[in-house]
Amino acid sequence: MKRRTLAALSLALAALPLAGLAQSWPTKPVKLIVPYAAGGLPDSVARIVAQKLTERMGQSVVVDNRAGGNGVVAYQNLLSGPNDSHAFIVSDGSMLSITPLLNKSASYIVGRDLLPVSLIARSPLFLVAHPKTGVKSLKDFVDKAKAGPGNYTYGSSGIGSTHHLTMEALKADLKLDIRHVPFRGSGQSVPALLGGQVDFLFAALPSMVGFVKSGQVVLVGSNDSKRSPQVPEVPAIAELIPGFDFSVTIGALARAGTSPEAIKRLADDIAWAVQQPDVIEKFTAAGIMGVGGNPDSYRREIDRENQAMAKAGKEADLKAE
Repeated sequence: MKRRTLAALSLALAALPLAGLAQSWPTKPVKLIVPYAAGGLPDSVARIVAQKLTERMGQSVVVDNRAGGNGVVAYQNLLSGPNDSHAFIVSDGSMLSITPLLNKSASYIVGRDLLPVSLIARSPLFLVAHPKTGVKSLKDFVDKAKAGPGNYTYGSSGIGSTHHLTMEALKADLKLDIRHVPFRGSGQSVPALLGGQVDFLFAALPSMVGFVKSGQVVLVGSNDSKRSPQVPEVPAIAELIPGFDFSVTIGALARAGTSPEAIKRLADDIAWAVQQPDVIEKFTAAGIMGVGGNPDSYRREIDRENQAMAKAGKEADLKAE
């Protein structure tokens, strides 16, 4: 009996260092690499969450902007550092779904090179119409586009952007003929809509709210799977096209070899952070909806988005260069 007790005690003691190691993460500042310049949606999400994670973890969580190649530069930066489970990428889904369609150097594969950690947030884009079109609803949009094929234009933030592929998917599903006018970011496309140079575009809600209130533009629908709680009177396009979902997703990813303990801890802490009242308040003001979740649920979302974007990219005739 004594031998069994001693053996059990020995096993318990032997396990203590491993348990202590797992619980000690993080042991130094955590880096969140954002593949875009400061000020964009992924950057905003990363900074809001980083502040709460710092409070939660007892270690600094810093944001490192590494713009270039729509994610390729950020991925290379992640690999260039030590593989010590303290660096992660926080990006929108386009790095995983659109960049590989356009950039042959984007050779990373989710599950092999990048490991899902957590879906942090979603941010729908809204179909917006210029008043000169006479469009006041999603039904008006469809009716007028079908009645005048080729007569209308839409702006986007550039070829291959989520704004572009959302409209191409909408056009394909409803068999619409609307001409594409690409711009270099929303800083150009939004003024073009306000000036009547294009008839429609997809845009984030915060950039449109003031213009909606002044009557300069009309909100027609959202590209999320359900209505936004911020503007519940605006229908989701999914109400017209079941399964339609091109909402911008922002999530955290780790490099291959990152410890499972670090991934689980970060996922758990992100789920906690997005539920905090001050984070919800900041997200709401920016048109963002916090999500949180485990690696498996995020992987399923990545797979769904990749399939949707690949189909839309084919409709738009995108080719990698």
